[in-house]
Amino acid sequence: MGKRGTVCLLLGVSMLFGMQHASSAGTPAGTEIVNVANVTYDVGPTVGLQIASGPVVIKVAEILDLTVLWMDAVPVRVLPGATDEVLTFEVTNTGNGVDSYELAVDAALGGDQFDPLFQSIYLDTGDGVFDPATDTLYTQGVNDPELDGSDAAGRQVTVFVLCDIPGDTLDTQLGHALLRATYNTGTGPRGTVLEDGGDGDTPLVIGDSGGTAADTGTYHVQNFEVAAVKAVEISHPDIPNLDAAIPGATLTYTIRILPSGEQTATDVVFSDPIPAQTTYAPGTLSLNGNGLTDGADGDAGDVGATTPGVVTVTLGQLTGTDGEQTIRFQVKVN
Repeated sequence: MGKRGTVCLLLGVSMLFGMQHASSAGTPAGTEIVNVANVTYDVGPTVGLQIASGPVVIKVAEILDLTVLWMDAVPVRVLPGATDEVLTFEVTNTGNGVDSYELAVDAALGGDQFDPLFQSIYLDTGDGVFDPATDTLYTQGVNDPELDGSDAAGRQVTVFVLCDIPGDTLDTQLGHALLRATYNTGTGPRGTVLEDGGDGDTPLVIGDSGGTAADTGTYHVQNFEVAAVKAVEISHPDIPNLDAAIPGATLTYTIRILPSGEQTATDVVFSDPIPAQTTYAPGTLSLNGNGLTDGADGDAGDVGATTPGVVTVTLGQLTGTDGEQTIRFQVKVN
């Protein structure tokens, strides 16, 4: 009788540990944990007797958990009056079942200098780059993203939030927009059991997130930009009006650096690799019509000294009032 009591005790411990393991988000919901206890004993001269308990089967419950992460490395640069500026987020099902989420944006937050004007949400088709022609316009309650926490390939979705920038924003101002994802199943304190409707007919248990998660992205008004426009002219010492890059032809590259706006750009450096199948024409590098030496010396430019095979011109600090900076150099087609 005492040995039967021992068997029951072992089964009780097994059930306890099975329930603890089921709370782990790593095991897919509905997975069965099966445990059978064995007891061996001797009676008199008979040794090696064995009995086995009946199997105890416990299903791993479904954990509802998620994260939202703003993915842009730095605040997104915008201009006053810009439209459909994109913030990029990633929503991840960190639970262990298949669940869907309602998405919402709040662009009227404190702690910033202007409120972005929320326009729309798009769901990425898989390449991580926003393209309105291929990505899916999100409509709340119609195409809520459904993610599988037990499948590494299907547990995440990239979400693009599009906002307009008010025309009266000022240079350097910041504007925040928050993306929130919420389980359609429900929310509540960690450990709350919502219902017995989880994957594999298991309970639905709220995880650490409480069933909802959010992160905030930032727009940065920078009313300053630097543009670069490059052109090439072809010439040949023996063929006037040549319009083809034949061997022996000279290519004259003109690059116009165009600063505009109210701020100041610092540490501005121009670099241009010498094209393959060409050779740099010594002594042809210039900045704003003034010749620059090819070596690394006191002037702003060099050819191959800063970086082998690359034309480099250090422009330093530029403001919108500095106007166009023009760089020229020549190469010869091999």
